[in-house]
Amino acid sequence: MTAENFSEMEGLVFTVTSTDPKVELELVEVKKLGAGERPGGAFSLLWQGPSEPALTQATYCLSQATIGEHDIFLVPVAQKEIGYQYEAIFT
Repeated sequence: MTAENFSEMEGLVFTVTSTDPKVELELVEVKKLGAGERPGGAFSLLWQGPSEPALTQATYCLSQATIGEHDIFLVPVAQKEIGYQYEAIFT
């Protein structure tokens, strides 16, 4: 997957299936980070989640209809009025 693949999914909801209850995260930003080891270069993804439950820094299974299920390492990076934001970086 590349930044371009995820750019097409901005605004879509991903479901964290490895938690109980499941948590929905909206992909709100895809940012290119320059050269990286992966084809297409490095990039980051920013998701907006609810205020409860808050996810800790860990690897979670995220599911989305277009791409299926993938294990992604998420880091909480901000708390907004509407909930927590999580970032994943691909290098």
